[in-house]
Amino acid sequence: MKILSWNVNGIRAVHRKGLFSTFDADILCIQETKAHKEQLSDDIVNIPEYYSYFAQPERKGYSGVAVFSKIKPLSVEKGWDNEGRSLILEYNDFYLLNTYFPNGKASKERLQYKLDFYDKYLSFVKKLKKPVIICGDVNTAHKEIDLARPAENRNSSGFLPVECAWIDKLLDSGFKDSFRLFNKEGDNYSWWDMKTRARDRNVGWRIDYFFVDNSIAKKLKDAFILKDILGSDHAPIGIEF
Repeated sequence: MKILSWNVNGIRAVHRKGLFSTFDADILCIQETKAHKEQLSDDIVNIPEYYSYFAQPERKGYSGVAVFSKIKPLSVEKGWDNEGRSLILEYNDFYLLNTYFPNGKASKERLQYKLDFYDKYLSFVKKLKKPVIICGDVNTAHKEIDLARPAENRNSSGFLPVECAWIDKLLDSGFKDSFRLFNKEGDNYSWWDMKTRARDRNVGWRIDYFFVDNSIAKKLKDAFILKDILGSDHAPIGIEF
């Protein structure tokens, strides 16, 4: 099975560029759709061979996640916030959580919202009774190896010690960072600042993840970043198991 995850920074823009329908995956998880379902054309909502599911915020043009799955899930639930940040899909053998985690850079209040979201999320995940796969834009780089300029960003949201510590707690609770099971090298990033053309210089951050619990980790065949796929400030990431 192949699962892909991509923060598209606007699903309609990516679709217009012709990139959205080029992926061969059993499940495609999208973050930051920036659209309500009723704003999307039929060829986005109804892709042949895929079931589609959407979580959207109260505010239009903001946040939002979607999942396109060749396998019909047993159930689909939306997350607990009003910003359309999570979809929880139950399959026969696992849960899949597609999440666009909050960004804490705007203000102290948004940073606290992000930290509260993290805590609620971990509490929820610990209660699930099947193997779990978490994917999405976590909006935090875990270790110094996961961003190009760690020293310059230690006091910036996205690499604050308290944010990194949450990923530590997640891993300590029985999850694995799937990419690091296959690649322990630096210079592997999934997000670049578009305003400074940082992608051209590979001055990036690895803030998009697949976290899998130990039972899924044993089945993994690969985990990867599709650096050459353009169209967003994020690159798609994926796992195979």
